[in-house]
Amino acid sequence: MFFTYLRRELRRRRKAAFVVASGLALGIALVIVVTSVSAGMNAAQDKVLQSLYGLGTDMTVTKAQTPPGENGQPSRPRFQFDAKGEGDANADAEQSHDIVMPQGFQTLDAATVGKVSGQDGVAQAVGGLSLQVMKVNGQFKRGEFRGAKGTGGGRGGSGGSGGGQGGTVEGGGANFDVNSFSVYGADVAHPALGPLTTSKITSGRGFQTGEADTAVAVVDSAYATQNKLAVDSTLTIKNTPFKVIGIATADSGDATANVYVPLKQAQTLAGTADKITTVYVQAKDSQAIGSVKQAIQKNVPDTTVTTSADLADTVSGSLSTASSLASTVGTWLSYAVLAAAFLVAGLLTSSAVSRRVREFGTLKALGWKSGRVTRQVAGEALVNGLIGGVLGIGVGLAAAYAITAISPSLTAQLAGGGGRGAGGPGGGGGRMFGAARHTAGKAVDVALTAPVSLATIGLAVALAVAGGLVAGGFGGWRASRLRPADALRRVE
Repeated sequence: MFFTYLRRELRRRRKAAFVVASGLALGIALVIVVTSVSAGMNAAQDKVLQSLYGLGTDMTVTKAQTPPGENGQPSRPRFQFDAKGEGDANADAEQSHDIVMPQGFQTLDAATVGKVSGQDGVAQAVGGLSLQVMKVNGQFKRGEFRGAKGTGGGRGGSGGSGGGQGGTVEGGGANFDVNSFSVYGADVAHPALGPLTTSKITSGRGFQTGEADTAVAVVDSAYATQNKLAVDSTLTIKNTPFKVIGIATADSGDATANVYVPLKQAQTLAGTADKITTVYVQAKDSQAIGSVKQAIQKNVPDTTVTTSADLADTVSGSLSTASSLASTVGTWLSYAVLAAAFLVAGLLTSSAVSRRVREFGTLKALGWKSGRVTRQVAGEALVNGLIGGVLGIGVGLAAAYAITAISPSLTAQLAGGGGRGAGGPGGGGGRMFGAARHTAGKAVDVALTAPVSLATIGLAVALAVAGGLVAGGFGGWRASRLRPADALRRVE
């Protein structure tokens, strides 16, 4: 009898059933779209963050840089060149000078890695050293002294040989080229953490465990192309020739450093033995990152611990705007539409019950209990809700698929990064991760997708059932209040 009435009422009241199902479908579809787009935003943001963290890295430990001029910190780099005398055969020879200095952070003792590793919840910790190399090379050229007419000429200076009064010095001067790039010292014994893990070796090979004392380098593909470097070529840093063993291409399209060398070699270049700038940390449990951060802050003083959640707050651009829109406006809009759909479904079901007063009165007169009438009305409403759920899931999946197929491009950047011309790590939020991004001005483009998970489908089904129950509750409450005598006196 239950299913007989169910089929009959759905056929008789197709228009009302369609309105109820459509309202629920709209709300459920909107929830699916908002949920899937939010998941896509998180995936896009994770892609941006991976370019700084390295795969598997959960947090970094650094120490803020001392302002220039304080605690013995030099205010600016100084270049020194030898003065060549007039009789020096190499007076016009090319000269070169490199300055290598830690970039972005104050250095930490290498022992900090062990302290961090010993904290509860830490699975692995690896140190790294971020450096900035400023290379100046060129030559001084003496001018030629041109004496007055009738006098001899000679090389410039404080009066050249054969010089006379009334002459002039012509030509000469200085021609120097300044090149700046970033170098990251990687722990070759622990390749699973650090910025290099976000890059793929596209030519040659990566570091080997036994190369800690070897002058080898892995070069970013963009920097290699710019400077015409290839595998087996030589890159000289501070008079030390490094053999290029591999070319790496960053997955995000924005490398964390121009050149990677073994950590011990980087410490030698900078004259900072047993020093690092960043500790990359992997937690045993991703759910315990907050407690691990607190433990490190408490037990390793004078350091800054930054997690991916902290860095995510500094992401700006259209990605941040779209993410905020999806998480606030979109969420509240879907809730409002869903609540309105539930209310409309309940009111329409209650209205339908009032038009079936005579029918329900007759059924009660024939022996139907109030509970049976209520279950009949609730069952019909539940079926309407399930139909709406199926329609909503279909519409939501279609919309999510369309978004993924179109893949609108979003831009993202980290606040306060340094310029690529400097080649070194950025500042502000971008500097919080050791070898930071080269530029805050260059935006990373990410494609937006809208993945729909099984949990989202389950949520949609739950909402459909809830909508049916809400509507059934309205109608069932109305039906349960009917008295057979009153109902039989009314005409439908």
